[in-house]
Amino acid sequence: MTTSRVRPLIYLALLTSAALPAVPALAADGDAPQAATGDTDTKDIVVTAQRRRESVQNVNIAVTALSGDALAEKNVSRALDLQTAAPGITISRSGITDSFNIRGIGLASASPQVTNGVATYIDGVFQTPIVSNGQFYDMAGAEVLRGPQGTLSGANSTGGAVYLTTQRPQLDKLGGYATANYGNYNNVGVNGAINVPVGDNFAIRASGLFNRHDAWFKDIGPAKNQPERLNEIDGRVQALYKSGGFQANLKVEAVQRRTGGFALQPINTTLANNPYVVGRTNTPWTVSYDSPVANFERAFATVLEAKYQFDGGLTIRSVSAYQNKRLSAVTETDASSINPTNWSTYPALAALGKVQNQVVGANNVRERVYSQEINIISPDSGAFKYVLGGYAQRNKIDLRNWNSTNGAFTTLPQPMTNKLLLGVFGQATYQLAPKFSVDAGLRYSHFHVDGFGAVYRAAAGSTIDQVMSVPPVGATVLVPQTGSEGDGRMTGKLALNFKPDADNLLFVFAARGYKNGGINPPGGSFRPETVWDYEAGWKSSFFDRRLKTQIGAFYMKYNNFQMDVINPLSGQSGVVNLANSDIKGFEASFQGKFDALSIDGGLSFVDSSLSALSLVNKWAIPAGVSLPQCNPAGTAGTVGTGCFNYVITSTSGGPNLYSPKWTWNVSAAYRIDLGGMRTLTPRLGYAYIGSQWAYPTYQASTDLIAARGLLQGSITLDMGTFKAEVYGTNLANKFYVAGQNGKNELYGAPREYGLRLSKTF
Repeated sequence: MTTSRVRPLIYLALLTSAALPAVPALAADGDAPQAATGDTDTKDIVVTAQRRRESVQNVNIAVTALSGDALAEKNVSRALDLQTAAPGITISRSGITDSFNIRGIGLASASPQVTNGVATYIDGVFQTPIVSNGQFYDMAGAEVLRGPQGTLSGANSTGGAVYLTTQRPQLDKLGGYATANYGNYNNVGVNGAINVPVGDNFAIRASGLFNRHDAWFKDIGPAKNQPERLNEIDGRVQALYKSGGFQANLKVEAVQRRTGGFALQPINTTLANNPYVVGRTNTPWTVSYDSPVANFERAFATVLEAKYQFDGGLTIRSVSAYQNKRLSAVTETDASSINPTNWSTYPALAALGKVQNQVVGANNVRERVYSQEINIISPDSGAFKYVLGGYAQRNKIDLRNWNSTNGAFTTLPQPMTNKLLLGVFGQATYQLAPKFSVDAGLRYSHFHVDGFGAVYRAAAGSTIDQVMSVPPVGATVLVPQTGSEGDGRMTGKLALNFKPDADNLLFVFAARGYKNGGINPPGGSFRPETVWDYEAGWKSSFFDRRLKTQIGAFYMKYNNFQMDVINPLSGQSGVVNLANSDIKGFEASFQGKFDALSIDGGLSFVDSSLSALSLVNKWAIPAGVSLPQCNPAGTAGTVGTGCFNYVITSTSGGPNLYSPKWTWNVSAAYRIDLGGMRTLTPRLGYAYIGSQWAYPTYQASTDLIAARGLLQGSITLDMGTFKAEVYGTNLANKFYVAGQNGKNELYGAPREYGLRLSKTF
């Protein structure tokens, strides 16, 4: 079916859905038990963040939980989309990685030396930032936890945690599903799963995905790239064995994703030291490149989870994992194609030698992660419950990067990093009285990192094979990347819970989070981040449990904010502890079901304030300059012989980076009974993400990412085992900035719409 034939039908369907209120089904984890008492009662949202299956209304955590069905209904197809469904979280695009931040805490650096402040887990296994934005399929659910985590699982974190869970094999069910979709940009996708029991104790679940679409952007430059084109394949096989109190689940997964490279444009500024801004097209969904760009990602993961439950309910759990992620990306660093015949029109470029207009960078990254977690989990019954655990993680990161100007190789960043994280943790709950309970948790983390390699200057006339050798053939060392650093911290949580009746929970708690430091070559290091979080919350149900609410307020002391900035001693990027911050705010969410109408929404207000700081102003550095500071220093902003006089900008502080003051979302769904087990459900959703700062010089013309509001909708015909759905995202086709990379900006997805068919069997 051609796009021209599909488009009118989809527009008509989406306009019809816009006339009706709408939200997807409420979250429940896969086959989780439900507390529903009928069609007018909202189902309990089940979370497993505390290593037990619990209603979200009974846990003292600020959490948004979505079932696999709810993820599909809300068009949350990747981790990047979670910010449209959960308040307080922002996910900023920066190229090969995405920066996850919750309440303004998380990741503000693309440096491999910096650890995620928002820990992301897939099936209980910690994920590194690269190769982490694949399409969701065969999902059981997602949980977004706000505030520091670590006393219950895996790696520590300062901002929060995201738990993603895939569907597991089932012993007593032969069946599966298949889904196919077609949409604009020739978006073709299929995914499915089959579950096969083998005897009484063994089952296999195999699932897979193929997805492709054409480029979202048109390249009008001579390179004729296909920016943001996508072709991805993912395959997953799981095997479950269960006998008595023992069960083991083995998962093996392989991912391959190719894109046509990232769509970048120079940030629109009149500052003289960003001369390539003259190459902006200033036309939505259009770029102009003079060099080929591409991105290729691969990942392999194997996970073994083994559990044994004793007769009394005590459970021992082990999660062993190995991940091998690889990424190769070529990016046009100047994000422009400038070949004018009259160079007098471009004096800034003429000053660079008139021909310095093909600036290309490549990232070649391999990261291997070995992890092991052990849990001892008490029975669910009784006044005293606990979880004890130990965790070990080793990361080996190899970078083979290069930069070139007009086809000649220049700098060659080739650092190698080995990291080790160890932790012991535990959390216990004690029922003081029928309505009162107390939670207490502690964790000790130890971290060590060793760095090797260097940033090299390429020898004249080097070939690609020579610059990718270890070390590069004929290259000279510019900046050694050697060094070691180790640190550790005690963190924890203390909470008091009051449950006056079955429909209400009130709680207060204090929690401390920690994110390790690291090395800042050559020869330096940066300190760990820490945060103290003080929260109070109220979770309640109203109208015979037709409406459920979660309300909370928080105050956080955030110290030693880590950011990647220019180190004037070397002219290269380095991580520093830039400032401290106070963060305060509140969050509220609700889920309601009133006969055929379902509604939900979330709201977050975050007021953050970084302390006074000083840093190198990247906007005062001429294009192509990566030189050490002159000694003695000359006039700020001038180039010397093999050196540069950097401009240091001081500010009195401002909001945390990637921390919008307001984020909110609301959605609704109305189920129309057509008879004969058939229903028609229109859905409509809107998400607002406020303006946010991307760089702490706080220059509105360069550092501020504007607010955006995104509208999406769908209509689903459900006939039991068969579903047909028309869908649309970014219905207003809003062209918006979704992140920054250096002096360039990246963009969000355009309007996408299509038809999706699903069959269960």
